[in-house]
Amino acid sequence: MRDLISVIAKALVDHPEEVQVNVVEQEHATVYELTVHPSDVGKVIGKQGRIAKALRTVVTSAAVKENKRVSVEIVS
Repeated sequence: MRDLISVIAKALVDHPEEVQVNVVEQEHATVYELTVHPSDVGKVIGKQGRIAKALRTVVTSAAVKENKRVSVEIVS
């Protein structure tokens, strides 16, 4: 899952070397914290949050196969 988020984010940004995905295990879910270069935050979020929503949808769909609850947070 971490690799999936990383690959998608690196394709969107101008500074792919600065893409980091941290995993935070919580009681009922796994949170993936996506960190990108400050100038790339807008590209990852997209207009009205559409790209961020699509990214979350893809990750959630992939997690359903493994019966896991996940969320993606974009850390600025």
